Amino acid sequence: MPNIKSAKKRVLVNKTKAAQNKSRNSAMKTAIKKAHVAVETNAADKEAVVKNAIKLVDQACAKNLIHKNNAARKKSALAKLLAD
Repeated sequence: MPNIKSAKKRVLVNKTKAAQNKSRNSAMKTAIKKAHVAVETNAADKEAVVKNAIKLVDQACAKNLIHKNNAARKKSALAKLLAD
């Protein structure tokens, strides 16, 4: 455990940010899985589910959780999944 006040604060801030990042990343992955299931089962709201997944991928990219090329690849795969 750090002794310096600013270092102690960094530990707390890093812990908070890590929790937020994990939550956002988990939400994105869950949305992608739901989109796959919605398209496979030909659900009535599959377009909305895929659109929400793409939105969460964009948000993860904006927060630097994933690289922009990774985000583009995920979005492309979701669009292709919906088109087929």
